[in-house]
Amino acid sequence: MAAKNPNFEKSLQELEQLVAQLESGELSLEDSLKTFEKGIKLTRSCQTALQEAEQKVELLLQQENGEALSEPFDLGETE
Repeated sequence: MAAKNPNFEKSLQELEQLVAQLESGELSLEDSLKTFEKGIKLTRSCQTALQEAEQKVELLLQQENGEALSEPFDLGETE
């Protein structure tokens, strides 16, 4: 599954560009639909990558007794 999405950040950046194109209103209906379809595929790919990362984090946070911790991951302020 990781081979489908080798670079999450690149996919996210491409998705942001597609959204900007759609919001510009300069695309034809046909191009808008193609762009939207590509955006949906990228969104699903990013969601899969995030779910896989979440699963890895949960595995890493397992307690010694084997019970997984189910605490949300807090990114905090990035700025």
